[in-house]
Amino acid sequence: MQDNPQGKPVDPQAGRTANVTRRSLLRKSLALPLAAPLVMSLEEQALLAQNAAPAAGAAKPVSAGTMPGGKIGKVEISRLICGGNLIGGWAHSRDLMYVSTLLKHYFTDEKIIETWALCEQHGINTMVALFADPQLVALYGKYIKQGGKMKCLAQVNPTKEDVKTCVKQAADGGAAGAFLLGNIGDAWTREGAVDRIGELIHAIEQQGMISGVGGHELRTPKAVEEAGIKPDFYVKTLHDNNYWSKRRPDQNKEVIDNYGADNYWCMDPQETIAYMAKVQRPWIAYKVLAAGAIHPRHGFRHAFENGADFALVGMFDFQVAEDVSIAKEVLAGKLNRQRKWLA
Repeated sequence: MQDNPQGKPVDPQAGRTANVTRRSLLRKSLALPLAAPLVMSLEEQALLAQNAAPAAGAAKPVSAGTMPGGKIGKVEISRLICGGNLIGGWAHSRDLMYVSTLLKHYFTDEKIIETWALCEQHGINTMVALFADPQLVALYGKYIKQGGKMKCLAQVNPTKEDVKTCVKQAADGGAAGAFLLGNIGDAWTREGAVDRIGELIHAIEQQGMISGVGGHELRTPKAVEEAGIKPDFYVKTLHDNNYWSKRRPDQNKEVIDNYGADNYWCMDPQETIAYMAKVQRPWIAYKVLAAGAIHPRHGFRHAFENGADFALVGMFDFQVAEDVSIAKEVLAGKLNRQRKWLA
């Protein structure tokens, strides 16, 4: 984010204007006793997070309620899913070195629970968290004990030697489903270890959870399908490449080929769209906003028109109302969608 001459924080990508009244809210909250957030109800935390006027030009926030959803197995899931990277402090930040540290300072335990509560208030009923992080697992348990209702799809990152331990951790932590972390799905596919992915899917199913495979690379779901493995869903990147900060093919091609460039997550959008049109499994699209480079009004429409059944999106608390409003507007309008809804 950057400040304009009037001191009002704005997003340089045309559209997301932060609430200036949030600063006064934070000043007031700092004056409260330190223990106050720990005794607040989820409803109180959501109301506190929402206590700011809509920004000029922003979509009108929706009232509390439900939003469109679909079903994977027996699990009802909202079309918009709350992502886990921001709350975990894993920021895609192009060449800015401080962003992950900034996120870890912003997303305190109280702020994470507040953000989940706000998502729930606006109709998002599912979130994603990396269950390799014991702190997040404990925090999700605390959120549920406080009355939280959002389901969790756990990202799992097993070792080559042990695919079962992380799955049991996800099940014990209360996750409704689990899926292989995209980086690992890509790496195992490159290594030709697709049978290991099948072993993981079997372990997830044995724990009674819905199972999925994540991947940035299109060859990951391709390899899984060709091997006859049958996950309940895929988590595959999708965004168009019409944003100014994307890395050009002539810039450090070796790094791009190995997906090390931190500003390019779906290098084959048209191929992905064409292939997933033939896959008869629910598709959760992620990186649909190219880690903040694409406005949700465009990113959501692009994902849903091109076949995604769900959009997995990282959100700050002050973006939740706007994102939900835009997603509901896109889903309620006419979509030029060729792939049938599979959830």
